[in-house]
Amino acid sequence: MTTTLSRAGDTPPPPVPQTNERLLDLLGRAGARDVLDIGCGHGALSRLLAANGYRVTGIDPDWTAVETARAKVAGARFEVATAENLPFAEDSFDAAVFLNALHHVPGAAMARALDEALRVLRPGGTLVVVEPLARGSFFEVMRPVEDETAIRAEAMTALEERIAKRDCELRQKVVYDRATTFATLDDFIAYLVAVDPARREVADTRRAELQSLFERHAAKAVDGHLLVQPLMLAELGVPPRG
Repeated sequence: MTTTLSRAGDTPPPPVPQTNERLLDLLGRAGARDVLDIGCGHGALSRLLAANGYRVTGIDPDWTAVETARAKVAGARFEVATAENLPFAEDSFDAAVFLNALHHVPGAAMARALDEALRVLRPGGTLVVVEPLARGSFFEVMRPVEDETAIRAEAMTALEERIAKRDCELRQKVVYDRATTFATLDDFIAYLVAVDPARREVADTRRAELQSLFERHAAKAVDGHLLVQPLMLAELGVPPRG
């Protein structure tokens, strides 16, 4: 759940467009129909895209995640595959999306994963990369469970190096805040564990530390405790032929 805080008596600021809204707007403006969800996990993004009329293909290296996605998203196609070795021909998709997924690719394979995503796009196609930055209150509370400082930096470096090759167009690059409220620390831990069940043991072991960080960094909101995660969205375009 997203929440915007304001001081008493202030006119609330307009809500910050969140990731789903941004992606749907971006893909709609691009005229995309066939979309590849890279690192689809359990299919949350794929389900959103399918519900909005897109023809969706998702890939993930975790076969259990792929089976869950297949059960949740009727009509979409899902394959067990890695981002750096996509099992698709050139010119297969209008758009490809890494949603909080590039930093889960092994560091040495990130550059190839971006190359692969561009390879399978049609001329004029769109590559979208959304990545969490290594800062913000959400990140600070999460760090004892899994400190992604180094791998997030690697993902940003891989993306910047790919943009620097100048064989694709950087259409936009924006940073915005994802503000999420949690009723309790347990809700926050459940959020982390849903991404990676292996985090449960670490979270249980370091619960006292997490509680202290949660109380220090979470802002009080009407509906719970608010944590902010800055996100970077980059949109790259494949040049049209001719």
